[in-house]
This record gives sequence, structure tokens and C-alpha cells, in this order.
Amino acid sequence: MLLFHNLQILLYALMGWPLILYVISTGIICTIALKGIQLHYFAYAWKLIFFPPKQAAPGIKADMTPLQAFINTLSTNLGNGLLAGVATALYAGGPGAAIWMLIIGFILMPVRFAEVHLSVLFGSKKKSSTIGGPMLYLQSIAGGAFLAPIYTALCLIFMFVGSAIQSNSIRISVDNWQINPWVTATVLLLFILYVTFGGAARIVKISDSIVPIKIIVFFASTSIILLYHASSLIPALKLMMSAAFSPLAAMGGMLGFSVQQAMRFGISRSILASETGLGTAAILFSATGSKEPEKDGIIAMLSTFISTLVCFILALCIVASGVWDNGMTSTTLIIASFSTVFGWLAGWIVSFLSIAFGIGALVSYSYIIKEAWISISRGKFIQPLTIMYCLCVFTGALIDVNLIFTIVDYTNAGMLIINLFGILYLLPKIVQGLAHFEKNNDPST
Repeated sequence: MLLFHNLQILLYALMGWPLILYVISTGIICTIALKGIQLHYFAYAWKLIFFPPKQAAPGIKADMTPLQAFINTLSTNLGNGLLAGVATALYAGGPGAAIWMLIIGFILMPVRFAEVHLSVLFGSKKKSSTIGGPMLYLQSIAGGAFLAPIYTALCLIFMFVGSAIQSNSIRISVDNWQINPWVTATVLLLFILYVTFGGAARIVKISDSIVPIKIIVFFASTSIILLYHASSLIPALKLMMSAAFSPLAAMGGMLGFSVQQAMRFGISRSILASETGLGTAAILFSATGSKEPEKDGIIAMLSTFISTLVCFILALCIVASGVWDNGMTSTTLIIASFSTVFGWLAGWIVSFLSIAFGIGALVSYSYIIKEAWISISRGKFIQPLTIMYCLCVFTGALIDVNLIFTIVDYTNAGMLIINLFGILYLLPKIVQGLAHFEKNNDPST
């Protein structure tokens, strides 16, 4: 028992600053190696959203277009982990955490480019399948025969327990409407059964519908809050900057500790919110059957940018509305911020966002878990896997998921460590591919 306790302490310590510094270092290395791709190709990325690359290489039946892969990536990024994560980061790390979320999001954009680039690059070499992602390109690195299956196993665990957390968050939100938890769980079960047994086409269709709705509702409601508190925006931004960088705070004992807390929680929540480096976006983009890894990677970078922007806007709403230090956390802190403008409607709006964010993530997770399973099972026992996933969604809505949050933390850490090692190992291939792409394309046109 003591050994298990000591192991938990060691794992928690490793998942703190060592993991954060590893992720940041990888992001900086990728930024330098790819010559600031997140700035150089930012405008070009938006152009590709409106004029996306071709769907698939000739002879390959793709499950989705690059634009649909982008939308599904946003679905996984804009989940309840983002909503609760921002509020938790502010509660634990103070207003300075929001600035560090913004910084790490910028640093991680090349990592998102790299993982999607590798997925499409290695996937394009296969003639009869769209299966890809880290499960494929990790096989080409040192120790890949050992690391690739470990990554896949961790990905499967993450999707199972992550689905339970999403459904649990949805149930908690629906509780505000006085609906019996068993009713919520049953409705979610029937919905996810309908989605998963409809195949990739139904998953894509539902994601195409959900993502625009939740983005519109989020930006509309937060814009109203920011306009209402317009006079507090400059003081809020000054407070954020001061808490994140203040030289006096950095040298001031307890205040110095608060700066460290802001960095740690801001950075860690940004990583978890965007899922950059976990490889989930790479799995989705492998489904396009594309032969244009550079263009797909450039499009994918925007998903990290958008999820980071959503985090920052939500944090700004909380700080500008003056409720960030009221002792609340998670969705209750978000409701408190929204209440300053919307009154009793705030709970309904936040509940709707939580439901929309959660359902969107559940839909995209259902595709990712199937692809991960196929990569190790060679297409066998897909139906039992689908049923297990649906049961996790059902069970998650009824149980206390605090314990499995720890499992998510550990699986995320394992996926990050392995996938980022693969990206660094294969970075010369990415640099070479980008150099060839730049010879034949002008991003300014």
C-alpha cells in the first residue's frame, strides 16, 4: 500500500513541471525548426479553411474531407475539459494563468502541424486504407514496435474514460433542469448508439451540425459579457499581465509562488484543453486519405489557435466580471461570471454550452476510438468495442467520476510523452517536406 502511495506521488511529480517543460521544449524546437510556421502560415491557414484541399488521393475512399477533420478536431478540443479547465486554472493559478494559456497555445501550434503532417505523410503511402495517426508513424521511430502499441492502448483508455467524463459533465448540467439522471443517461446512450452505428458518415454529419452551434452560442454570449463589462477590460488585462509576469511578484516569496502557480496551471490546462500533442487530431486527419500533409497540417494548426482563443476569452469574461476570486471553481465559476449579465438565465446558457461541448466531444471520440481499435485488431470485434464505448457513456452519466480523472491525467501524460518523442524523432522529415512545399507554393497568394 505504501509502495502504491509513493508511486502515485512520483507520478504526480513527473506530471507537473517535468512534463510541462518537456512539452514546452518540444513546442519551441518545432517552432524554430519550422521557422515560426504558426505566424508565417497563419493567414494561409484561413484561406485553406475557405478553399480546402482535395478530399482524398485517387483510389482511396476517405471517411471525411480535411475541413471535416478540422471540424471534428474542434469537437474534441471544445469539450467540457475546456470549460471546467479554464475556471479551474483561474481558481488554482489566479488571473495570470490565462496569459500562460495563450502563450502555450501559440507555442503548441507547430506541434499540431507536426503530428497531422506525419499522419497524412505516412498514411498517404498506404494504398488501401485511411488508418493512420500516431499508431502508424510511431512504428518508424526507434523503439516503435514497442511504443506504437503502448500509445494505442493509452488512446483507447483515454477515449473510454474521457467519454465517461464528458457524459458526467452533461448530466451535471442537465441536473439544473430537474431531469432524472437515469433519463439523461438513457437519452445519451440512445443518442450515441445512433451515432456510432451510423458509421463515419453519420459522425461527420452530426459534428458538422454541432460545432457551428456551440461556437456561435459561445462567442455570442461571451461577446455580450465583454461588452457589458467593457470598462473593466483594460484593468482585467493589466491584472492578468501583472499576475503572469510581475518582476516584483517573481521575487516576492508567496507572490513568486503565485506566479509559478499561474504558469503551471495555465500551461497544463491549455495542453489538456486543446489536446495538442496527444495525437487525436492526427487520427482524425488520417481519415481524409489526403496526399497533401503540409496543407492539412497548416489547417490543423488553427484548431489549436481557436481552442486557445476560446480559453482566453472565457478567462477574460471571468476576470472582467470580477468573480475570479470568489472561491468558486469549475462550471459554477463560469455561471457566476455569466450571471453578472444574464441573471437567472446564466445557468441555462452554461448548461447548454456544457451539453453542446460534451456531445460534440462524444461524437468525435467515437470515431477516434474505432480507428485506434482497428489499428491493433485488424478490423475485428468492432461491434463489441462500440457497445463498450456506449456503455461507458451511459455509466459515466450516473457515477462519480473523480477517480477516473486521475486515469485521464496518466493516460494523457503517456500519450504526450510517446507522441512528442515520435515528433522530435521524425522532425527532419517534416522540415524536409515543408521545404519542398515552400518551393512550389506561395502562402501570400
